[in-house]
Amino acid sequence: MCGIVGALAQRDVTSILIDGLKRLEYRGYDSAGIAVHDGSMLRRVRRVGRVVETEQAAENAAIHGHLGIGHTRWATHGGVTEPNAHPHISGDLIAVVHNGIIENHEQMRDKLSAQGYVFTSQTDTEVIAHLIHAHYSQNHDLLLAVQAASAELIGAYAIAVIARDRKDEMVCARMGCPLLIGLGEAEFFVASDVSAIIAQTRKVIFLEEGDVAHMGPGLSIYDQQGRRVERPLHTSDVSLASLELGPYNHFMQKEIHEQPQALADTLDAVLEEGFTAQLLGDSERLARIDNVQIIACGTSYYAGCIARYWMESIAGIPCQVEIASEYRYRDVVVPAHQLLVTISQSGETLDTMEALKYARSLGLETALSICNVQESAIPRHSDLVFYTRAGAEIGVASTKAFTTQLVALFVLTVILAKQRGRIDAEQEARYLGELRHLPGSVQHALNLEPQIHAWAERFAKKDHALFLGRGVHYPIAMEGALKLKEITYIHAEAYAAGELKHGPLALVDDGMPVVVIAPNDALLEKLKSNMQEVRARGGELFVFADQDSHFTESEGVHVIRTPRHTGVLSPVVHAIPVQLLAYLTALARGTDVDKPRNLAKSVTVE
Repeated sequence: MCGIVGALAQRDVTSILIDGLKRLEYRGYDSAGIAVHDGSMLRRVRRVGRVVETEQAAENAAIHGHLGIGHTRWATHGGVTEPNAHPHISGDLIAVVHNGIIENHEQMRDKLSAQGYVFTSQTDTEVIAHLIHAHYSQNHDLLLAVQAASAELIGAYAIAVIARDRKDEMVCARMGCPLLIGLGEAEFFVASDVSAIIAQTRKVIFLEEGDVAHMGPGLSIYDQQGRRVERPLHTSDVSLASLELGPYNHFMQKEIHEQPQALADTLDAVLEEGFTAQLLGDSERLARIDNVQIIACGTSYYAGCIARYWMESIAGIPCQVEIASEYRYRDVVVPAHQLLVTISQSGETLDTMEALKYARSLGLETALSICNVQESAIPRHSDLVFYTRAGAEIGVASTKAFTTQLVALFVLTVILAKQRGRIDAEQEARYLGELRHLPGSVQHALNLEPQIHAWAERFAKKDHALFLGRGVHYPIAMEGALKLKEITYIHAEAYAAGELKHGPLALVDDGMPVVVIAPNDALLEKLKSNMQEVRARGGELFVFADQDSHFTESEGVHVIRTPRHTGVLSPVVHAIPVQLLAYLTALARGTDVDKPRNLAKSVTVE
């Protein structure tokens, strides 16, 4: 979950590295550092804290050179200290930055210590630096040294390596963690994410599992068996504007307000072509499907939970949803004709990727990826793909990725329903109409921000909160609770409202705010009964109700009305106010909205 950037250029790379690290800071922000070859030696600065600390240290040290690597860290092995920060250097000769986890680092540490290597950090990364140093001392070939060291490592890694006596070379390697190479005019760049180098080049090559790449003077890529290979060249469509704040104060704020456009962009082809299986790539594969398994993590898992209601009620297909890290570690039965759906904003989520591989090993035939990043790992390993068009999402707390995932899952549901003869042309047209009006409904929900701001001032003084929902809106309650605890650090839990009397009601008193997702649907009257249970115990209710719901504000009952009930797509609209509540409460509490403590955006480690 760390960020890597590297450059071999015809100019000073220090500013390139720092700029890249700033764009990667969403991946980790405990500490940062750079190592630059100044023509005669490796010069390194590292600092605990944000990239600006490293930037200032590099300016003070007047570090310059045309070859360098940088890293922003999210701590796994070892605490947040400067000795644990990257890059790690072995013998003033080898510098390494690393993303991932080396599972056999303890054994390697013992082996290298016996050879006389002294460890100055608690990290698994320092093992890589010393191991490459050991091989390089024997063969004096940086590429061979990295290949030999990689063969001894067990776990997940992306690494970039430079050497003191190789001022025009850089080597990188990946296994289980994303890494790409950017191509400039006689220049090379390495990064975990295209955002880090988009200001330098749009031409990128995504390394495959086990690849080792050598840069300088040309580019050579070798697979895990050491064979020279060619990897496709892609032109990134990421815009610089999408990576900048513009008029907004935080990326989360920007991304919340970008949702109408993100939804419109994601739905563009659907509204033009209708619910056709060609949107996913292969109609014949889908025609054989008779059950669906969804696997995802975090917010994407909640999107899958909503899709389960749609799948079973609209398409009539049995559907299960499971957290990827649980799926991959239990004895799974993969039924014949199953469609496995993976959901990942980045397309690099390690648990989800490994769950997909596990399902494949058990005989899974058809996998569909719902993803926001083209050519990322999970789509490349899937048979079918639906790319959401949310644009870059920088804030750690997912917002527009979530709502675009929901509409992608809805489109998948209707395609399956259509293939199974569950809907006719008239119903299909109604669904298209609802999708066409969805961005406008979301914009109406965004306009509730001033009203939600008043609630946020009250929530900011609380330490706990409950979220309630029923049916397809229960996962929205779960998502609301997650958002609140992610960025405000308020302890929040979500429950299906009917479960209150089975335990959670014991928590309710006059100090416990209870947020209720209350659309005007078939379960509304049941939900009102659950709300009465809260009021009878002195709980204070904060109700997000549709405009056409019949709620009256009273003492202890506060109501904000979202747009009129939007039917089957109501969960998408109701996601907006819970996002705003979390964001505005975080502002009131003064927490770091985009970079909450202990969390990072792209989870590429277990």
